[in-house]
Amino acid sequence: MLRLTMLSIMLVLTASTALGQQQQRNTKRNYPPTFNDATVEVYKEIGDVKLNIYIFTPENHKSSDKRPAIVFFFGGGWNSGSPAQFQHHCRYLASRGMVTMTADYRVFSRHKTRANKCVADGKSAVRWIRTHAARLGIDPDRIASGGGSAGGHVAACTGTIKGMDEPGEDMSISSKPNAMVLFNPATVLAPVEGMKMKPNDKKRMATLEVRLGVKSTELSPYHNVTSEVPPTIIFHGTGDTTVPFVTAELFTDKMNSEGNLCQLVSFKDRPMDSLTTKAAVTKTTSPQSVPWMNFSQNKAS
Repeated sequence: MLRLTMLSIMLVLTASTALGQQQQRNTKRNYPPTFNDATVEVYKEIGDVKLNIYIFTPENHKSSDKRPAIVFFFGGGWNSGSPAQFQHHCRYLASRGMVTMTADYRVFSRHKTRANKCVADGKSAVRWIRTHAARLGIDPDRIASGGGSAGGHVAACTGTIKGMDEPGEDMSISSKPNAMVLFNPATVLAPVEGMKMKPNDKKRMATLEVRLGVKSTELSPYHNVTSEVPPTIIFHGTGDTTVPFVTAELFTDKMNSEGNLCQLVSFKDRPMDSLTTKAAVTKTTSPQSVPWMNFSQNKAS
């Protein structure tokens, strides 16, 4: 089983939430995004749809490097959103030595697709990164997937859901990440015995299958946790009214009960879109105080 130093990833990514969610409200309408400091490549084509991935690299990065990498997926209820949401995370982590990416994927408002296609695109992105790892200067055995809300769901599915891969892709190359970094992720999409739910939560869950495109249990990370899920860290505000904090607790408990490594970092009373601010990171975090993200060298299954 793959392992990583969770203390290191927690400190690095707690800082990167500086980027966080308050600024994301201003960027999620920025579609398609343009970045002067990122390379743009098409990672997937479906019919006339081309999906871009935006790549941020450390200073003096070379293709001969074998750096850890992370790809982020934006939130927006599988309906909307923009890769611009995670641009600040990408820049921050690139400054710490990672190759970082933020990926586009199909959503209902633009492509009339359901969440199962969002997940297929997420898996395609991880597979594309691993396929091109040598050219991109990436260690193919140190690739993390990350995202927030619905994007957190997409990222979580890359590590938990079997199948849902895009037909025609090279299945000999794994679409499973080596680690997952999830911000207020939707991980429980079907009823759980004993789970306390508010009336509004029950209503939302009852209508999910239409939005998912498949049975809710098939696309619910919690219901598909096995002992082979990559190490995971979750950042979640206890004041989140869109994705209840209890779902993060349930997922974490299920992960650990299966023998996986999963850590939940809570933010008291914080709602979905305001965990920390960028200013807080620049004031409280120095390059010398942020430990390095350290994956083991084991391969993804």
